[in-house]
Amino acid sequence: MEPSSGWDGPTFQPLVVLELASNTPEEAVAWLLSRIRDSQQNGGAELLVEQLSPGAAEGGEKDNPNLFVVGASWQRLLCGAEDCGLFKEYSDGSMRGFTCANQHRFKGFTGAGDDFLSMAECQYIIKHQLEALRAKDETHVPGYSQAKLYPGKSIIRRLQSKGILVQMFPLHDKEELKRLSFSWYRTVRLSLQPLDAIRRYFGEGQALYFGFLEYFTIALLPMAVLGVPYYLFDWENYDKYVLFAVFNLVWCTVLLEVWKRYSATLAYCWGTLSRKKAFEEPRPGFHGVLGLNPVTGRKEPVFPSVSRQLRIYLVSLPFVLLCLYLSLIVYAVVIEAVNLLYRYAAEFLTEWENHRRESSYQNHLVLKVLVFNFFNCFASLFYIAFVMQDMLLLRQSLATLLITSQVLNQLMEAFLPYWLQRRRNKKMIRKVLRRRAIEEKELPLAEQVRLEADMSTYLGTFDDYLELFLLFGYVSLFSCIYPLAAVLVVLNNITEVYSDAFKMCKLFKRPFADPAGSIGVWQLAFETISVIAVVTNCALIGMSPQVKAYFPESATQLILWTVAVEHLLLGFKFILAFLIPDVPKHIRVKLAQIEFESLEALKKKKILEASKPDAE
Repeated sequence: MEPSSGWDGPTFQPLVVLELASNTPEEAVAWLLSRIRDSQQNGGAELLVEQLSPGAAEGGEKDNPNLFVVGASWQRLLCGAEDCGLFKEYSDGSMRGFTCANQHRFKGFTGAGDDFLSMAECQYIIKHQLEALRAKDETHVPGYSQAKLYPGKSIIRRLQSKGILVQMFPLHDKEELKRLSFSWYRTVRLSLQPLDAIRRYFGEGQALYFGFLEYFTIALLPMAVLGVPYYLFDWENYDKYVLFAVFNLVWCTVLLEVWKRYSATLAYCWGTLSRKKAFEEPRPGFHGVLGLNPVTGRKEPVFPSVSRQLRIYLVSLPFVLLCLYLSLIVYAVVIEAVNLLYRYAAEFLTEWENHRRESSYQNHLVLKVLVFNFFNCFASLFYIAFVMQDMLLLRQSLATLLITSQVLNQLMEAFLPYWLQRRRNKKMIRKVLRRRAIEEKELPLAEQVRLEADMSTYLGTFDDYLELFLLFGYVSLFSCIYPLAAVLVVLNNITEVYSDAFKMCKLFKRPFADPAGSIGVWQLAFETISVIAVVTNCALIGMSPQVKAYFPESATQLILWTVAVEHLLLGFKFILAFLIPDVPKHIRVKLAQIEFESLEALKKKKILEASKPDAE
C-alpha cells in the first residue's frame, strides 16, 4: 500500500480526508480501500480514493502514513445527491428533490463540473456514501479479530467505534474561505451576515445558527433603545419597571414566533424545510447484544429500552438532582468551573445510557445540560428577587453575571483556542508560520491535509446555542429590573459574530454540512424560557410598590390578582402563538402544489401500470 515516490497529487478533486490509526495492518487498509472503490452493484461506494505520501520527518517524529483523500466523479455526485434527497431549485422556482432523470430541469444545471453542487454538498454526499458502506459476508475487520462486523451494518461507524478510523473530515477550500472571511468578519461593516455564503460553505445547520444569532441581536435593539433612557432617567425609581415588564412579555413571544416564520423561509430557500432525514444509523458508541432490528430486519446490536430507562431514572436523574443541590452551596464561588465539570459528567452519563440514535443522544444531553445551567445560572437571581426581595442587589447581580460571563466566554471561545492552537507543538507552529510566509501561494495538498488534520475538531453549535439560551434568559426574565441587560447582550452578540466566524474559519477543521431545517430542540428550550418569563415578570410586577399600593390591606388579594393576570397573559401568549403561522402562506402554498403534483404523477403512473396488462 505504499504510494509511488513520484506522487504529486490525486487525479481528482480531493474533498474528504480519512485518517486511519498509524498501526493499522495493511490488509485492513487494502480491504477498506477496495470497498470504497468497488462499484455500487457489488456493495461498494464507487468513490475515488488515494493515499497521501508520507511527509518529511521532523525531529525524529514521522507523520501518520495512513492518510487518504476521497473524491468522486461528477456523475457519482449527482447520483449521490439523489440518494441523499438533496433539494435544489426547479425551473418554476420551487424547491424539489433532485433526480438525475430531471437534472436539466433544475436551475443552474449546465453539465459536468459546473457549480450546481456546492463543495459542502459534495462533501456531505461523500460522507453519506461512506457511511452507507455495509458489511457483506465479512465476520470481522481484516487484521482485527475482535472488531466484529454484522451483515448490513455501517462499516465506517464500526471502524470509528473501534478506534481504527481516527477521523474523517472535509477539506477547506482556501480561495472560497478567503472570500467568505472578507465578506464575513475580516472587514468591519454595518451590514447583515452573508448567510447564503455561510450556508454554501459550512452547510444549513451553521447558517441557521448564525441566522438566529443575527435575528436575536436585531430583535434586541428595540429593548436596548428603550432601556437606555429608562436607565438614565428612572434608575432609582422602582415603580417604573412595570411597563418594561409588560413589554418583555409581548417581546419574547413575538420574537420566537416570527423567528419560526423566518427560519422556515430560510430552510425552504435552502431546500431543507420539507427534506426527509435519512434513516439514522446506530451511533459509533452504541453497544449491545446481537439481535434483530424489527424495522430493517437486519441483525445488529440491540439494547433493552428498560435497561436504558433504569439507567436514566436510577442513576442519571439522581445525579442531576444532587448536582443541583450542591450548586446552591458553591454557586457564588465556582459557577463557571461547576458548569464545566457538570458538562463532562452529563456527557459521560448520556454516553453510558447507550442511546442508539445520535438525535436521541443529543436530546438527552441537551436536557441535562439545560436543566443544570438554568438552575446554576439563575438560582441566585430568583432567590434575591423573590426571597430577599432586594431589587437593587438583583440589578447588581445581573450586571455582574452578564459582564463576567461575556468576558469569560470570549476568552474561552476565541482567545484560548487560538493560543492552544499556536502552542500545541513546535511542529504545528512551524507549519502555521510557513503557511503565513506563503499566504498568497498555493500550499501543496499533502501539507494542507496534514495541517488541517492537526487542527481542533469543531464540536457543533451546542455551546453556542447554550450561551444564547442563557443570555435570552437574562433578558426575558429580569431585564425589567436592569434595563441595560439588552444593551450588554447586543454588544456581546456583535463580538460573538466575529469571534465565532474567526474560530470557524481559522481554528477548526471544516465541519460536514448538516442539512438542518430548523434549530431543533433549542426552539423548544427558548419557548420554555418565554413561558417562565411570563411567571417571573408577573411576580415582579406584583412585588412593585406601585401595584402593592392598590392592595394595602390584603396580601392574599394581591397574590390572587397576580396569578389571574399571569394566567391571562399565558393564555394570550398561546393564542398569539396559535394565530401566527409557523410557515408563511406563500411557502405553504408552494409545498401544497408540489404535493398535489406528486399525487397526480403517482395516479398517472398507476393508471399506466394498470393499462399494460390490458394492452397485452
